[in-house]
Amino acid sequence: MTVTAATEARTTTLPEVTDPSRVTPKDARELSRLFFDQLAVLEEGTPECQYARNTLIEMNITLVRFAAARFRSRSHDEMEDIVQVGTIGLIKAIDRFELTREVEFTSFAVPYIVGEIKRFFRDTSWAVHVPRRLQEARIQLAKATEELRTRLGRTPTVKELSQLMCLSEEEVNEARLASNGYTSSSLDATISSSNDGEAALADFIGADDNALELVEDFNALAPMIAGLDDRERRIIHMRFVDELTQAQIGEHLGVSQMHVSRLLNRTLAKLREGMLSTT
Repeated sequence: MTVTAATEARTTTLPEVTDPSRVTPKDARELSRLFFDQLAVLEEGTPECQYARNTLIEMNITLVRFAAARFRSRSHDEMEDIVQVGTIGLIKAIDRFELTREVEFTSFAVPYIVGEIKRFFRDTSWAVHVPRRLQEARIQLAKATEELRTRLGRTPTVKELSQLMCLSEEEVNEARLASNGYTSSSLDATISSSNDGEAALADFIGADDNALELVEDFNALAPMIAGLDDRERRIIHMRFVDELTQAQIGEHLGVSQMHVSRLLNRTLAKLREGMLSTT
């Protein structure tokens, strides 16, 4: 018997399930075996294969609701997302399940569903994305902190946490820093203030100081000014420190204003060229 003939011999007409979502869990287990048996021999992409796969999904959607029930404390909108994500886990389980495993499909599918939900929380719950290593370290840190606080009656030190967690003190501090990325607050959020009672968080955030940008320029400019001759440095000092006019500088040097202008332009061009080359 050829492979095609053997496949045709195994393929039987699947029962028509009018409303798979209303099938009881007991009946769903029995029907699922039949549908999985046929799904294994049906050609992928055919209407029969699609019918078998879709029916399996709808019949076992109660597994998703069962797994999602442990997260019932979440908001309504979050629960809708959890069910959708859990359904993806159910579909993955259906696509990978084989009757030859000799295990109940429910036992096989629930870990897939829960795993997909947990992955969803891991990827979306953090306000700032951090590596999975630090996400797991944060959970470990929270448990260790609570355990030591109960045992010692005080907040544990970094050294005590590192010993319990079997991590270096640097890794503990890194986990603490990563914990700040778990939640975020609006800059308009009100917080208590000792002076005015309440104030917005944004009021406590410093503004940019544009003058700080000049620090780098001054540091880069200092050796170039030191490389000028005495007269050039004197002209720069009188013009930009003493804030004298070109005519006043000319009087101090005993030269005309035009000559001061030429000297100043030449010196500034030299400094500008040096700054550009440094940049």
